[in-house]
Amino acid sequence: MDNPTKEINSLSLKESLKTTFSSMNSVIEKQKASVYVQEIGIVYAVGKDIVTAKGLPEVKAGEIVIFKDGQKGMVFNLEPGKVDIILFDDAKGIKAGDEVRRTDQVMDVPVGESLLGRVIDPLGCPLDDLGIIRTMERYSIERESPPIMDREPVYVPLQTGILVIDALVPIGRGQRELILGDRQTGKTAIAVDTILNQKDKDVICIYCAIGQKMSSVARVIAQLKKLEAMQYSIVMVASGEDTPGLNYIAPYAATSIGEYFMERGKDVLVIYDDLTHHARSYRELSLLLRRPPAREAYPGDIFYIHSRLLERATHLKKEKGGGSLTALPIIETQAQNLSAYIPTNLISITDGQIYLSPQLFQGGLLPAVDVGKSVSRVGGKTQLASYQEVVGSLRLTYSQFQELEIFSRFGTQLDENTKKILERGKRIREVLKQNQYAPYSVMEQIVILLMVNQGLWDQVSVEDIRKKIVEIKKNLPDRFSQLEEKVMNNKKLNSDEVKTILNFIEQFILKGEKTTKNADA
Repeated sequence: MDNPTKEINSLSLKESLKTTFSSMNSVIEKQKASVYVQEIGIVYAVGKDIVTAKGLPEVKAGEIVIFKDGQKGMVFNLEPGKVDIILFDDAKGIKAGDEVRRTDQVMDVPVGESLLGRVIDPLGCPLDDLGIIRTMERYSIERESPPIMDREPVYVPLQTGILVIDALVPIGRGQRELILGDRQTGKTAIAVDTILNQKDKDVICIYCAIGQKMSSVARVIAQLKKLEAMQYSIVMVASGEDTPGLNYIAPYAATSIGEYFMERGKDVLVIYDDLTHHARSYRELSLLLRRPPAREAYPGDIFYIHSRLLERATHLKKEKGGGSLTALPIIETQAQNLSAYIPTNLISITDGQIYLSPQLFQGGLLPAVDVGKSVSRVGGKTQLASYQEVVGSLRLTYSQFQELEIFSRFGTQLDENTKKILERGKRIREVLKQNQYAPYSVMEQIVILLMVNQGLWDQVSVEDIRKKIVEIKKNLPDRFSQLEEKVMNNKKLNSDEVKTILNFIEQFILKGEKTTKNADA
């Protein structure tokens, strides 16, 4: 018979050994966790704004790396035995043989409410004199666009305050509307006016300057500050003096900041000024890295570069936050060539385009929007219901006038109907003129368009139209507050309300009488 005491001692020994081994393993794991292993590579070659390094076998595409003097770069190419890095700082001081360290972090940008009113670079560093920016979160600059099932149709208007756009090329919240035209045709002016018009409309605006002169960007910032638009705006600057790498990441970083607000139910407007410089920066980097060039020396994936950026603009469903991100990319055309490579790419990606004509600009017709070549593919769905009543056949009438005006220059005899179309067209053209930094309210636009639709501008000489519009802006405030509220709630005006507006026009605009008490009363 076995000794029971011996058996008990054997079991106790096994339990003791098991506990000892378990505690030893725990100590070893803690020691492993406390050891920080860092992967360090060696700079193999240094080029213009790019670096080739070896010895980073585990590095990831898009990861940030740091050089010995603190310069930052992002891994751009992964090849057997080496990696290519684009620099965000000057390459001065970096030489072959220097160390380059991994950070185990993909390229990201700080996001949060504290960015409002600030001027920053694409890395999130402040460029103004307002101190350090403190944020709690960071977003990767490369994020997936929302799935189709998480999106809602675009139907809420984004009022630009520019009559010709809000009436004929309406933009919705969540839309991507391209602004294009030759140099010095007023592309940035339209973008800035749109930002100014978002005051008190609960829309956060992000102006992303890519490859611009610092003097030009400084003028935009000064204007935004002067007109108190910086309170709801963020300005991101990657100037022409910065590296191509910094210009390349700028629009992605700006979009990530916009997505932070969008996911919290806010409406966001992002302006990319401009993607022509962005495409050139990407082409420069790709040629330096010896990627195979395609049409016009651009890499074959240039379409994907811009489409993955603009696909992030959307209107989310309510269960996903209900916010929206509206994108207004700007590009520059050469000699009005809309069929060039980059313009055709972006026209096919976006939901419409606003084309600015140099002929109209030189003729003093500002904003120089070419109505015939401008289109919004979302269309009237984003327009307030009252607009659809007062706009009527404005586009058709104006297009007819432009065609007839060309023939009338030959001095041929014109019938009375043609003369009438020409006279009305001249007045419509004058009505669509608008000064910069002077956006129209919704009610002002309704009154002006109603006069067009009813032919009331025919009673005013072309020379006096600007004066009459000034009178409308002067006499209209607070007169139709109830009607304006109804219009903003996307309701149509009934016949009595239209008569009330027409009486106001007849009495105080056409006859020039002084205003009395509120018309709503």
